Amino acid sequence: MLLLEVISGERLAKPERGKMRVHKISNVNKALDFIASKGVKLVSIGAEEIVDGNVKMTLGMIWTIILRFAIQDISVEETSAKEGLLLWCQRKTAPYKNVNIQNFHISWKDGLGFCALIHRHRPELIDYGKLRKDDPLTNLNTAFDVAEKYLDIPKMLDAEDIVGTARPDEKAIMTYVSSFYHAFSGAQKAETAANRICKVLAVNQENEQLMEDYEKLASDLLEWIRRTIPWLENRVPENTMHAMQQKLEDFRDYRRLHKPPKVQEKCQLEINFNTLQTKLRLSNRPAFMPSEGRMVSDINNAWGCLEQVEKGYEEWLLNEIRRLERLDHLAEKFRQKASIHEAWTDGKESMLRQKDYETATLSEIKALLKKHEAFESDLAAHQDRVEQIAAIAQELNELDYYDSPSVNARCQKICDQWDNLGALTQKRREALERTEKLLETIDQLYLEYAKRAAPFNNWMEGAMEDLQDTFIVHTIEEIQVRQLVPRRDQALTEEHARQQHNERLRKQFGAQANVIGPWIQTKMEEIGRISIEMHGTLEDQLSHLRQYEKSIVNYKPKIDQLEGDHQLIQEALIFDNKHTNYTMEHIRVGWEQLLTTIARTINEVENQILTRDAKGISQEQMNEFRASFNHFDRDHSGTLGPEEFKACLISLGYDIGNDPQKKTGMMDTDDFRACLISMGYNMGEAEFARIMSIVDPNRLGVVTFQAFIDFMSRETADTDTADQVMASFKILAGDKNYITVEELRRELPPDQAEYCIARMAPYTGPDSVPGALDYMSFSTALYGESDL
Repeated sequence: MLLLEVISGERLAKPERGKMRVHKISNVNKALDFIASKGVKLVSIGAEEIVDGNVKMTLGMIWTIILRFAIQDISVEETSAKEGLLLWCQRKTAPYKNVNIQNFHISWKDGLGFCALIHRHRPELIDYGKLRKDDPLTNLNTAFDVAEKYLDIPKMLDAEDIVGTARPDEKAIMTYVSSFYHAFSGAQKAETAANRICKVLAVNQENEQLMEDYEKLASDLLEWIRRTIPWLENRVPENTMHAMQQKLEDFRDYRRLHKPPKVQEKCQLEINFNTLQTKLRLSNRPAFMPSEGRMVSDINNAWGCLEQVEKGYEEWLLNEIRRLERLDHLAEKFRQKASIHEAWTDGKESMLRQKDYETATLSEIKALLKKHEAFESDLAAHQDRVEQIAAIAQELNELDYYDSPSVNARCQKICDQWDNLGALTQKRREALERTEKLLETIDQLYLEYAKRAAPFNNWMEGAMEDLQDTFIVHTIEEIQVRQLVPRRDQALTEEHARQQHNERLRKQFGAQANVIGPWIQTKMEEIGRISIEMHGTLEDQLSHLRQYEKSIVNYKPKIDQLEGDHQLIQEALIFDNKHTNYTMEHIRVGWEQLLTTIARTINEVENQILTRDAKGISQEQMNEFRASFNHFDRDHSGTLGPEEFKACLISLGYDIGNDPQKKTGMMDTDDFRACLISMGYNMGEAEFARIMSIVDPNRLGVVTFQAFIDFMSRETADTDTADQVMASFKILAGDKNYITVEELRRELPPDQAEYCIARMAPYTGPDSVPGALDYMSFSTALYGESDL
């Protein structure tokens, strides 16, 4: 009874003081009852046999006591006592050569196992490198002597017995080894503390790496956007259609080659951010706040600006191409009209400067006047052409035609020549009229003569008229006009063929776009339904989403084919399409949103699985959370606004009142009393604002389902805390308020030890020593001001 009191630390029933056999049996029974009360089954061990000195029974009882109070409490990774002790031995001796612990008998015969246990915890006590496997007696005696002298473990075993026995007694070995376990329990405690710290630090290092990756990816993406926007804002027009089409081709390369990887990076950035926030919540860390200007909202705003500028740039390109096409058409029209006019005016000035009227007769003068009148009519008719030429030149100037100077010079020359022709025409008319008047006077003098020479005059006049008619008939020009008609017909035929080709391109693009556009919209809706409906487990949803992702990726060739058709349309300078309401810009934006949505949705489900497994949320709880969330997500956007979130909280047992948060247990009057009693929360506006800062750390004004379930399950998380980490450091520090560099390097792996040393502030307490570090502030900083 005294032995049991000492090893259990408990008081037994008062013993019988008598010397009679019955008193002894009563005392032994009290001891056996105490053993039985500890959950130990006693088989075939009776008080009478113990009192009578039955050695076998007595040894059986002693082994039962050893097993219960020295070995049973040993547990490694929830194994049984024997298995746990064996696992502990295997782990401690794993680094040592020639040691292979598989049991509690022959594995210990060479003594190296005992020496390895001692050396692992107290390397200064044994020079393990000098031990030999073929000298078991020396090994065993060394271990037993050192254990007795330095570890206060008595010699329970005899080296000669162990070496001389084919199979050493398992219970004896097990009992002796358990003494080592208890002797090194402090070291085990330190190892457990170190493992906890290593686990916490590993989580922190992983999170910090994710933060660094986010910052770099965000910085690189923002820098790319910063470099790209000025390129898209450069609206300096080119002079030629070829140069502008090259710009359009460069823009197509940007859309086809340069932008898609950035779309993927942006999507990956959001996925990494959401995954990081989930891991931070699960590890009880504060939400990650990116550097100023690198928030997800900042990325989205910058991306929105990029797409706005991009849209404007494409519109500008197409407008410029339209402008240049118009300019080329006008310039060609100007050249044609100018050439026709210049051909018509060729020789006209020389003709008007002729003084043929000075030697002409009256009839010749009249013929010349008739010819001049015909020329004046022709000149008046060409006035409209000159005005058209001037108007075209003016339009080319207004549209900033690159070759305006030469156009203006040619136009000015034509106008100057036209003015000169007008002046010469008027001057010639006046000269002809003067000459006509003079000759009419002379003609009166010759009238008599003329009457007499009538036949001859008639002949002369007829000849003159014939000559005059031949001279003024525009036979060649008429022939040239008739030649222009088939040329015009040919141009019309060619234009008709071009327009038929353009119409085929429009129909081809429209037919595909009218299929692809609705397909993208349908897929977006289907993804939304999968993510909010509760059919099957999260794994089922994830599998379904990945199948959708595969089908979406396989659809990419159709998008590429449509891009090819769109390129043909742009090259053909087609700017409208009555066969579809979808533009290539609509399709591109929809496709990019589809890829982003499926990737983001898959990531959300993965994070939900991560949260569920980490926090032990049942499928029923997940369904309840999802049902409440979906009920208030009336626009099916996958997010809740602040008011929707507040209503959702109320439906799950939270009351948004005017008092700060407190545990009430009940409310006197409220429509949600039953829910509140079950949840025990009452929140005011200030508390709701605090909750919003948790579920919406980036202040986007919406709450995702992932953030919602993180908040709803925050109290069920089995996570490390700053206090637990502090306690672990305190163990490694030997119960001191500080820890030294040497202790950190001795107890932790090198990379994690250096991680702590680099971040721990010097300890400044009154008991400080050189090199002391403040593990308390470090532990607090690991978790920050977490609200979870």
